[in-house]
Order: sequence, then structure tokens, then C-alpha cells
Amino acid sequence: MKLHHLRNATLVIETETDVILVDPMLGKRKTIPPFTIFRYKPHRNPLVALPKNSRDILSRVTICLITHLHPDHIDKAGEIFLRRKSIPVICSAKDENALTKRGLTITQRLNYWEPQEFLGGKITGIPAIHGYGFIAKLMGNVMGFYIELPNQKSIYISSDTIFTEHVQKVLIEFKPDIATVACGTARLDIGQPLLMRMNDILKFAALAPGKVFANHLEALNHCPTTRAQLKSALAEHHLLDKVAIPNDGTSVEY
Repeated sequence: MKLHHLRNATLVIETETDVILVDPMLGKRKTIPPFTIFRYKPHRNPLVALPKNSRDILSRVTICLITHLHPDHIDKAGEIFLRRKSIPVICSAKDENALTKRGLTITQRLNYWEPQEFLGGKITGIPAIHGYGFIAKLMGNVMGFYIELPNQKSIYISSDTIFTEHVQKVLIEFKPDIATVACGTARLDIGQPLLMRMNDILKFAALAPGKVFANHLEALNHCPTTRAQLKSALAEHHLLDKVAIPNDGTSVEY
């Protein structure tokens, strides 16, 4: 199994038989308004372009998973790509109507904790809580995915979430071989962070039974945590050897 990191939370899981796109934010730089105006500099998003090799990787995509409806996970360019290529989409039952209205082809709708057949294996929707305190309500529903494919390592796409009992349950009971974690510590102008603070990222990495794949970094104006800061904190806690922090356009073999 190979994980291609394109940008932010957009990644591609490639096996011998399937190429699974996750959360396609495929637009050019500066096509989305700033997510914060006061707390951090109000730069338009995304801050960086898609890597040059993304076109080649995207040309092989056979199916798509969407964790939630925020524009840094499915933007206009992502929608056009999915529509144009008639790519089947899997999402939360709570997002099905909205995505169908955008012209996407929803082939599976998931409820939390209910496994379904998927590409000859199984996929389970996992609750994700997008922020600490009241801000999580404003952020709406988010779904992570636990995926078990035949003859492949199991993978947990935790999506935009803080550390919760749901996350802990997946790491301890499901024992994923690979677990992705959103590490940008995003914040709006109001409220607490929308993603795990560093202490929770470290807890996630320590508890993960296998390898960890860190993303959601250095692509949006409301995500202050850098790859260098994450690397330094992981090294300090002797966790760096189990965590990949890929640059945009690079891939990790598992």
C-alpha cells in the first residue's frame, strides 16, 4: 500500500487494485477566502499550489471518500473533478443530500460504527469531533473512516477531529496498522482549536499501535503548526520513528 500526500488533507491510497482519493481540495492557490482574519494573517487559501505530480496520481483515481463538507476537504475544483470523471463517492449519510445536490455520484452512505462492504473488504464510519468546546457544534458533522482491504494493512483516516473516546477506541480496539492525524491545530478568530493540540497529537501517536501519517499542515492560513514544530515535539517524546510527516507530492510505502 502506498499513501500519496498531495496537500493539506488530500491524500490518495494506492493498492494493486484500487486508487482511493480522500478529501479532494484540488483548486489553485488563493481560491478560498481566509479562514481567519484577526488571529492569523488573512491570506487566501490554499497557501500552496498542488504538487506537480498530482495530475498523474489523480488520473489513476477509481473511488473517493469525503469526510465532511468544509471547502478545504472538498472544493469547487474537487467537485468538478469528481463530476467530470463520474468517480463514485462514499460519504456520511448526513452529507449525502448536500453532495448529491452538487452533482456527485454517491454510491455508499455510512452511519457511525456500522461496517459496510468496501472493495472486497470493509469500511466503518467513525465519529470525529471537529474542535474543543462550543466550536465543534459550529463545525458540523465529520466522519473518519476505518478501512480493511484484502491483503492490505488496515488504515484509520481520523479526519478533522480532536482526541476523543471514539479516536481512542479505534486505536486500542481496532488496532489500525496506519493512522492518519490532522496536525495543523487550526483555529478560527473565535473559540478553541478545531484540531488536536500538540499534547493530543502526541497522545495519538503514542497510542497508535502501528504507523502514523501526519497531514493538514502548512496549507491553510488558520493552521499555525509547522512540520518542523511537529517533528521537534515528536522527537522530544521519542515518537518520531513511527510518524511520517510527508511533504506535498511525496508518498509513503507501507
